[in-house]
Amino acid sequence: MSPSPPRRPQRRAASSRPASYDESLVDAELQAYLGDAPSRRIRRLRRLSAEERQRETETEALIALSLGFPIDELLPEERPLLPPAVADAPNDYIVVRNHILASWRADPAAPLPRARVLETVAATYDHLVAAAHGFLAREGHINFGVSAAFPAAPPPDAAPLQGFAGSSVLVVGAGLAGLAAARQLLRFGLRVLVLEGRARPGGRVYTMRLGKDKAAVELGGSVITGIHANPLGVLARQLGVPLHKVRDRCPLYHPDGRTVETRLDRTVDLVFNTLLDHATKVRESLGQAAERISLGEAIEKIRRLYHVATAEEERMLLDWHFANLEFSNAGCLSELSLAHWDQDDPYEMGGDHCFLAGGNSRLVHALCDGVPVLYEKTVKRIEHGLDEVSVTVEGGQVFQADMVLCTVPLGVLKSESVVFDPELPEQKLGAIQRLGFGLLNKVAMVFPHVFWDEEIDTFGCLNKDSSKRGEFFLFYSYHTVSGGAVLIALVAGEAALEFEKVDPVVALHRVLSILRGIYGPKGVTVPDPIQSVCTRWGSDPLCSGSYSHIRVGSSGADYDILAESINERVFFAGEATNRAYPATMHGALLSGLREASKILRAVECRADSDQKKYSLQKSPRPPNGALEDLFMEPDLAFGRFSFVFSSVTLDDPEATGLARISLEKRLPLPVKSDESKEDQKDQAPAVQKADLENFYLYATITREQADRLQHSSDDDKSRLALLCKDLGVKLMGYDYTCDEGSDLILGILSARKARKRLQHPKNFRISR
Repeated sequence: MSPSPPRRPQRRAASSRPASYDESLVDAELQAYLGDAPSRRIRRLRRLSAEERQRETETEALIALSLGFPIDELLPEERPLLPPAVADAPNDYIVVRNHILASWRADPAAPLPRARVLETVAATYDHLVAAAHGFLAREGHINFGVSAAFPAAPPPDAAPLQGFAGSSVLVVGAGLAGLAAARQLLRFGLRVLVLEGRARPGGRVYTMRLGKDKAAVELGGSVITGIHANPLGVLARQLGVPLHKVRDRCPLYHPDGRTVETRLDRTVDLVFNTLLDHATKVRESLGQAAERISLGEAIEKIRRLYHVATAEEERMLLDWHFANLEFSNAGCLSELSLAHWDQDDPYEMGGDHCFLAGGNSRLVHALCDGVPVLYEKTVKRIEHGLDEVSVTVEGGQVFQADMVLCTVPLGVLKSESVVFDPELPEQKLGAIQRLGFGLLNKVAMVFPHVFWDEEIDTFGCLNKDSSKRGEFFLFYSYHTVSGGAVLIALVAGEAALEFEKVDPVVALHRVLSILRGIYGPKGVTVPDPIQSVCTRWGSDPLCSGSYSHIRVGSSGADYDILAESINERVFFAGEATNRAYPATMHGALLSGLREASKILRAVECRADSDQKKYSLQKSPRPPNGALEDLFMEPDLAFGRFSFVFSSVTLDDPEATGLARISLEKRLPLPVKSDESKEDQKDQAPAVQKADLENFYLYATITREQADRLQHSSDDDKSRLALLCKDLGVKLMGYDYTCDEGSDLILGILSARKARKRLQHPKNFRISR
């Protein structure tokens, strides 16, 4: 996956801003309101005027908007989680939610606990803080990442898991989506194992070290597209990794090395954008009929209608823009849907596009830290039933768990190299078939030195052959961030498909010919590269392409269908499941966080269902011996007291249970007729007339009361007095307990079965 620039990239004049870009500058305005520490924040809030507070609220709303939240509305997934009274009048909740989002983004390297938020919000809104903070944390909008404060494990202050501590999840794929989900699930306290087909993590994000391992070269996803609100920017800030703004100036060259004139460049740039504007109008006028027409077909008809770009230079330059558009969408214009090709434009991340110093593998390896990953485990089959899932890898090894998260690329789903049993729903199969999965290839080169203009990060080259317009049409320079003189030539559109068949040596000679054609006339010698690599993403069976697009006959709804889970057992993540941010690295990562939240909700629902299943049930009387069997293995015992409880989790203080108190009574002994009176006189009086026998009394009690008894005294007599007098508990005999406490006894029996099942969870069982 190689994330794309905006759908309609503008090549503006060089900016006066510095080339080194610090993502923390995004929050400069926010910092003016928040201050540097929580205590300062509290003091400022107390002395803010009504006008200042309103301005702060508006600023926080804009930050929330940049993160994808409506300014004055709830997200669809928020409403069901709120009490009806709050959901119907959500204004105060939205202000609190936006405040929490802005507060964490001000310092994403540290967790933002609910207690700190409560310090900055009036006490009357505590319930809104609890609701908003809980939602944002679970959905991965706050308190996520790779800093030391966010390890791949439950936080120390995390509440104990209730009923699902043993739940296990298999994650297929160690790309950004799979790693983000796995890391979040581990923080939720679930058991996770990642299966990766390659010998490395990252998937379509691949940083290779070239030139004696000195230069970091991006062969896959490379550009952080839009730094504002981008979660990849958050990870970079947490790691302290600098970002480099991709500078705006992008000179274009003719094949003979001449620079495209500024006037011609601006004229054709205007023509290109006007063609897209007219295509939008055609789409609107055609309505439903636009579903059957490609963007390329519409643009070509409009171009001919208006007789634009008829001269050879104009046509070549317009072809360059078309190639850039095909690069943005990883698809030929002849395949892109006129109706929906740009459906994600409203969600596009704002801000500059950036390179990450040292390569994106720094983010990948940080996400891997603490996450259990098995490499070279290519998944071939996923079986899913009502109780568990089984995942078979190449070679026949089988892994079993409660749930599976599938993050394989859309190209793998299209190839049907992974078999689902039962088969995927027809609706999902249709979405897989309809969506497009295109191709972008690269030739990466490390040179002995930088021979090109060091003040630019991109430059382009025109092609006389329209069918090859995407062949080496754009060059990215990574000399500022890679540690070496690195150039990468891009191959898009139809040329990317043909490139898969070209010998790497031939491809390299073509690239060098273009570079020498550009710089030779300027008197610049282009040296041979120290090392070069050609990508073949389309031929890679673990991806079968680069990234998704909306093909003719498809729509944004297909992304949503692809994201739907199956029976809360099989879940799906990846850039092709993210309708708002497809074909991007951040879209993949966000989809992983989304699915982690969905899996947690599914686990909790299943735990609640189990608890209801094993809760108290009406019955005239428990089976014979049931009460005795319960106390053979008490849940708690001390002195003469033993206890059993009806909760699946034993640490619930409100859990109801039964107490049994062991007492003694004397029984008379029969006197044998042949024993002499003298012998009887020699015996002790007590033994002569009676023997001791244990008997039991019972009481209904809570876990909290039992704990109080345990810690009240070491004397059973005092404990009994506390039980009957202070706690007001009534003691019962065996028959009365069986009759009146039958529901409770059966509930305890059922809960014990559930508890044993959870104490021996489904492990990642491996079959050979």
